[in-house]
Amino acid sequence: MNKVMLIGNVGKEPEVRYYEQDQAVAQLPLATTERGYTLQNGTQVPERTDWHNLVFYRQLAKVVEQYVHKGDKLYVEGRIRYRSYDTQKGERKYVTEILVENMEMLTPKQASQQNAATESQNVVQNTQDKTEDGLPF
Repeated sequence: MNKVMLIGNVGKEPEVRYYEQDQAVAQLPLATTERGYTLQNGTQVPERTDWHNLVFYRQLAKVVEQYVHKGDKLYVEGRIRYRSYDTQKGERKYVTEILVENMEMLTPKQASQQNAATESQNVVQNTQDKTEDGLPF
């Protein structure tokens, strides 16, 4: 059985691409964190964060595109997929992905909208900062 269940925070805005007949694929990084703790002998075990590459297909990818934003908390179920590819330099690269089959959004709707508004505000602010440099564009 190949089954994965994760609860974590979205690391950046989803990347969504469309291919044949309006089919979509979305990708995003998800951070999961194990809290630090202290052993009985006093040894400190630090907090540990792992990053997972999530891949969504078809309708679920469209839902991700519309509703999931950086910082949102998600619960996902899926399966692990390993693949490899060769770079233009001839190097072999290996990728581990989670193919998501089910997703539940854990961030309250209002907080999610605030995250999206803050992101778009930052983009506008960065654009304004660049144009105020005196550059012609």
